[in-house]
Amino acid sequence: MNFKNAKIRMLDLDLKGCIYLNTFSHSERVAYFFKMISRLGDGIFWYVMLAAVWMLQGLAYGAQLLYVVLSSLTGTGIYKLLKHKTVRPRPYQVHQVVRLCERPLDHFSFPSGHTLHAVMATSVLGWVQPILLILMLPFTVLVALSRMVLGLHYPSDVAVGALIGGAVASAIILGAPLLHIML
Repeated sequence: MNFKNAKIRMLDLDLKGCIYLNTFSHSERVAYFFKMISRLGDGIFWYVMLAAVWMLQGLAYGAQLLYVVLSSLTGTGIYKLLKHKTVRPRPYQVHQVVRLCERPLDHFSFPSGHTLHAVMATSVLGWVQPILLILMLPFTVLVALSRMVLGLHYPSDVAVGALIGGAVASAIILGAPLLHIML
């Protein structure tokens, strides 16, 4: 199989995965559930987790807040760069069979910013306060699924968002001792 055929096969699988997951949104209850997950993933859930870390960590929270801010700024920079360089249309814009169930926050599909930030926040906050992983890990999976169920992203958008979020979080966590010394 040559590169062109492999690429076509990958795009086909991406579309099939998107359509399959989007069919779950035909149930109004499922669509409503994932809309709420997506909206909580806009920031509300993460602000509650930040407050939980603050309550559990006390004054030691100051340095950890810097880690969250740095990871967020880095992730957002990468996300915006890729969105504007790739300009990949969202699935519902290209395929009439994909049902849009939630208003997108921006025009382009690649990568999933919700997934990127969910993985990144879960990784960094989970490193700071591991007990919160009980809540954050399932929520992160639901956020990633919501993006496809709601017709906003292809599976590859979500996968790359997760990889970038994990990479940024790993860099922040590995660099934390150096950051701590600099503070």
